[in-house]
Amino acid sequence: MNILLVYPQYPETFWSFKHALKFVSKKASFPPLGLLTVASILPEYWNKKLIDMNISSLSNDDILWADYVFISAMSIQSNSVNQVIENCKKLNTKIIAGGPLFTSSYENYLSIDHLILNEAEITLPLFLNDLADGKSKQIYTSKEWAEVNSIPLPLWDLIKVNNYTSMNVQYSRGCPFDCDFCDITVLYGRRPRTKTKEQVIAELDTLYLTGWKGPVFFVDDNFIGNKTKLKKEILPAISEWNNQNGKPFFFNTEVSINLADDDKLMQSMVNAGFEAVFIGIESPNEKSLIECNKIQNSNRDLISSVKKIQNAGLEVQGGFIVGFDNDPPSIFEKLTNFIQESGIVTAMVGLLNAPQGTKLYERLLKEGRMLSNFTGDNTDFSINFIPQMSYTDLINGYKNLLDKIYSPKYYYERVMKFLKDFELKNKKPYYFNLNYILALFKSVIKLGVIGKERIYYWKLFFWSLFRKPKLFPLAILFTIYGFHFRKISNSY
Repeated sequence: MNILLVYPQYPETFWSFKHALKFVSKKASFPPLGLLTVASILPEYWNKKLIDMNISSLSNDDILWADYVFISAMSIQSNSVNQVIENCKKLNTKIIAGGPLFTSSYENYLSIDHLILNEAEITLPLFLNDLADGKSKQIYTSKEWAEVNSIPLPLWDLIKVNNYTSMNVQYSRGCPFDCDFCDITVLYGRRPRTKTKEQVIAELDTLYLTGWKGPVFFVDDNFIGNKTKLKKEILPAISEWNNQNGKPFFFNTEVSINLADDDKLMQSMVNAGFEAVFIGIESPNEKSLIECNKIQNSNRDLISSVKKIQNAGLEVQGGFIVGFDNDPPSIFEKLTNFIQESGIVTAMVGLLNAPQGTKLYERLLKEGRMLSNFTGDNTDFSINFIPQMSYTDLINGYKNLLDKIYSPKYYYERVMKFLKDFELKNKKPYYFNLNYILALFKSVIKLGVIGKERIYYWKLFFWSLFRKPKLFPLAILFTIYGFHFRKISNSY
């Protein structure tokens, strides 16, 4: 078999980091870990080729070469997915599709030859067995959860790692919390399923052998779902491996705010080489947190929790949402003030949407308020249900909020606030990287010479260079992020 694995293109969003990638001469943020893992489940003797459409275009010759085209995607990639399907149909090449987009809305893709839904570790072998016996079906699904301690290593040799700004690893699936707007528990369950420390180390070894040095993102939706195992087994093993190999990697991941309640866990993460955590903070409005069942965030001083995590040596990146039923008209100003006071530089603010299968979706459906399917992009000024706040007020308030928090004045104020209080807890070895040197010079020209933010840029440049030289690279990174955020928010 000739197998072509295709990862569709992402649109421009805050998460695409398209404008930031140009500074470091990279083409995409992360490789398609799901497809790389699927490739390792396929028979070893099959010919495999992977095309990440965020890196290179998909040609007709590529499609004609393949006996089957495998597609995996998330909702936000749906437009690109439709184009791939159309091209494959024109060229009479069979399609096999799986991943979150198809699992959550397979009824929209019944023209596809084979739909491998839910977790591929369970459903893909069923399809492969039937295919070998000449009796393959169109839809394969399962209500069971895969045991992640048997997942094979991704086939990293299918990609060029230097096209990306970061590599990625998955340690666990599932989240113990049950926020009503989130489809993670629908897709992966509430019981965190975790890999063994031997698996994690094997994945790090495999990445290390590719020659990669730099950031590695643990893609878990809640890395700290099983705190006990992390502290006793996983983090000590990662720390030992990183030290033995000269600290080639530094890590970031996604966690819940209750990380702030565990000093030992924070210390263990820092010792292992973690530098940043993304946290879904969602809202400073207590009623909105209760409304969406964000119990881990309610009834706590959120800013104090953020400060505690940052003081431990972990940069907090925050996700925020507006559009809850209980959001008052003052939410936009309140959220702006919260973001500024917390010093969260990377503040991702999106409109509430209801993904199919979530509790929010079911509630709004019963109330007759659902309008359309979720696009997957919560920053495109679309909302797929009728909000309690007037649509005009919500959109105008959201746009004004973005304009303010990403304006040079507010953004650089946040950067300074964060850097003044933040201290790196680990010393990183220096690795020469020409792309990073070029990024510095590009930032000087684009932001310091011709950019509208040049006054703020030079103030931060010299302050960080002379007052906190260890944080100078981070300061430059923040200036590049800020440029990207403003370009995206101004394009809407």
